[in-house]
Amino acid sequence: MIKVAAIIPARSGSKGVPHKNIRKVKNHSLLHWSISACKKSNLIDDVYISTDSEDYQNIAISLGGEAPFLRPKEFSTDISTDYEMIKHFLDWMKSNKSIPDYLVHIRPTTPLRDP
Repeated sequence: MIKVAAIIPARSGSKGVPHKNIRKVKNHSLLHWSISACKKSNLIDDVYISTDSEDYQNIAISLGGEAPFLRPKEFSTDISTDYEMIKHFLDWMKSNKSIPDYLVHIRPTTPLRDP
């Protein structure tokens, strides 16, 4: 069976718009919109959130996402790359679960998307 996982990066340290990933657009946070779209998709099996914040981690879990780890600070700066975040996630998956067949990168800054 093919496994598809979504990874949603939700770092807490935005300088331009503080805490943008938990800011509300149309009564829901950006994180909520992204998790909800993934959960409604018939193609995505698991929804993971990569965050450096325990608050964001708890919010993600309350919204039905999986946030089983905190991203290290060195991969959570404003100059960190998507590659670092995704590599950290895949390394964690390899050590703790299994690597999915496909990975979908869902940015919370695009909240109004079709599942």
